[in-house]
Amino acid sequence: MLAIVDYGVGNLFSLLSSFASIGEPAQVTDDPATLAKADGIILPGVGAFGDAAEKLRKTGLEEAVIREAKNGKPLLGICLGMQLLFEKSLEYGEHAGLGLLRGTVRPIREVIPADYKIPHIGWNALHIIRRSPLLSNTKDGEFVYFVHSYYAADCADSLAAVADYGAPLTAMVQKENICGCQFHPEKSGEVGLRILRAFADMAHKKEQP
Repeated sequence: MLAIVDYGVGNLFSLLSSFASIGEPAQVTDDPATLAKADGIILPGVGAFGDAAEKLRKTGLEEAVIREAKNGKPLLGICLGMQLLFEKSLEYGEHAGLGLLRGTVRPIREVIPADYKIPHIGWNALHIIRRSPLLSNTKDGEFVYFVHSYYAADCADSLAAVADYGAPLTAMVQKENICGCQFHPEKSGEVGLRILRAFADMAHKKEQP
């Protein structure tokens, strides 16, 4: 069973529907004991980094997510959930993240051309930097769906794929059992379902191609 963390932030129904479509049992939960029993954990998120981080801490789920990840359990952060995996964010001030990956979340305005719109919304191609289990079913150049104004920087040791939006923006990260997608796999059609399938396979310790 996969556990989707419910801390008041995230597109939970779409994720549940996506896992159901690939025949993968998943449960939305705010219970640390359920996270401990799960094969893998999904940390979703939409909105502002600071608010989400505060909610995660106030619910007591931050400690549980960190503990399970450090024990080697596969963890997938999606959109804001991916950003929370890093050390800190500079969105409306400076806010501490979970510190599971090295890097800082910064405004995309710092690196994209002035005439590019913010947020970055829409379909964009994945450019694979480094092969990882999460990308085992994905080809270079396949399209996924983004909605974001901030991106993970200084994260070379976990960078797996980028998307070009006037500059190469971090699209996917993976370091051992800790994974993240800046895009929404649950909104990315067949490509997104294959990525979720790859994560489920990681969680169940299936052999990767």
